[in-house]
Amino acid sequence: MPDSAERVIYQLKVVLLGISPMIWRRILVSSHSTIEDLHYTIQLAMGWEDIHLHHFQIHGKHYGITQPGGTVFSDCASEVKLGSFGLRLKEKLLYEYDFSICPSMGTWRYWWRHQIRVEAILAPDENQTYPICTGGKGVCPPENCGGPWGFMKAREEFLIWDVLERFASMLRDGNFDMDREEASSLRALAIGLSKPLRPSKSQPAFTAIR
Repeated sequence: MPDSAERVIYQLKVVLLGISPMIWRRILVSSHSTIEDLHYTIQLAMGWEDIHLHHFQIHGKHYGITQPGGTVFSDCASEVKLGSFGLRLKEKLLYEYDFSICPSMGTWRYWWRHQIRVEAILAPDENQTYPICTGGKGVCPPENCGGPWGFMKAREEFLIWDVLERFASMLRDGNFDMDREEASSLRALAIGLSKPLRPSKSQPAFTAIR
């Protein structure tokens, strides 16, 4: 697999599939970065804890860091550079995290699937250190919460309890006055538009996601 000698910067949008509202991150990575580098970058940017198996699917082939009990990859993740794939604008890759095999079915079950889209191919800024997370939205789901379905169910229950707790407080205090901002916040909770989970204590070190 030939490696491009000219260094470029890939602007990638990483979207966690199966979740609504969308949870996503925008990262800038060097073409001289490796598959191993990209794995750790996505883990940090999303807010995962890197405690499960993973792999990338790029041009029909799987890549990743070989771990005990997991897939044995034919290529070393610390040696395969992103520039060797000749990525094009708008090209899409797949990153899957936290998967296992079902003994009865013999098929893989993927809890978290991330679509990676090449949004732009940029010239490097010599004053900038890469990788960097430049944007995003939504707090990462907790580990081991049951995948998108489990997360969405837990979030729905969380929202209901937030609304009930606020109304209970109003009844208890006999105070039904609220300003426009508080009313808007409560309305957002009621219709499920607010953020469902509190930010984790282990947030990505190089980004601030709201």
